[in-house]
Amino acid sequence: MKPAALQPALGYRFTRSELLVQALTHRSYGSPHNERLEFLGDSLLNCVIAALLFDAFPQLREGDLSRLRASLVRQETLAEVALCLQLGDFLRLGEGELKSGGFRRPSILADALEAIFGAIYLDSNFDGVAGVIAGLFRPLLDRVDPSDAGKDAKTALQEFLQARHLPLPRYLLRTTRGEAHAQEFEVECGIPELGIISQGSGPSRRGAEQAAARSALEMAKSK
Repeated sequence: MKPAALQPALGYRFTRSELLVQALTHRSYGSPHNERLEFLGDSLLNCVIAALLFDAFPQLREGDLSRLRASLVRQETLAEVALCLQLGDFLRLGEGELKSGGFRRPSILADALEAIFGAIYLDSNFDGVAGVIAGLFRPLLDRVDPSDAGKDAKTALQEFLQARHLPLPRYLLRTTRGEAHAQEFEVECGIPELGIISQGSGPSRRGAEQAAARSALEMAKSK
């Protein structure tokens, strides 16, 4: 797909379209690639997320804010945002990466998203990229539970159930798809006592369990 088609989902229109093209270019494809933009975007993302958390949770201590920020800027979360943008459809990858499923690899998706933030900053200014980041991460920020202070989903779910004297969740590997170098795992998380069965998928069994636990926790909190 043409890079310009990504702009509506980003909520930003580039003046210098070559910056967006570079941000979507993996080093396996050629040069100029997105590694320098990724470096810049990583710092911008950390700064903007820190400011958003600082404003949203004035009661939290520095350590808790740091853990929440880490949970929002980690590779798994960035890949989740990238998948919502269908970013993999726009990546420029070398033949080897294409064959190995690089367009869905979390590390490549996360790096490209950070590179896009760097490109937006260069195309506009700090306020421009801050607005894009705030828009893309708002759904994640809205579901942040400050009492979890950045705990991973499995730990947060376990503590939620223990506080209510309920048994621990049961995780079941449902299926594994793809070649050995680009597998996708699908896991089921069951909490029979609450009538909850959730699904999660990811490039590793642990990642799939985390996704399933996150979904189960949201369902449990809504009951």
